Amino acid sequence: MRYVLDTRSGRIGEVMERSEGAVVLRPVGGGREWDCPPEDVGEASADEVLRERVRRLNRDAVERGSVP
Repeated sequence: MRYVLDTRSGRIGEVMERSEGAVVLRPVGGGREWDCPPEDVGEASADEVLRERVRRLNRDAVERGSVP
């Protein structure tokens, strides 16, 4: 897996597909994919990816009511 930064929005995404006009990204942990122009794709550090995974786990726990 390769994670990148969408520099337009600051979102981290997993690269699902590349074409000449767009890079298709999926949120860390799954979800709705989005297109990002290749010129707006930047490097995502391991720390950024880890932070996003933790955010996703916390958000999912809150939605399930698992957080006191």
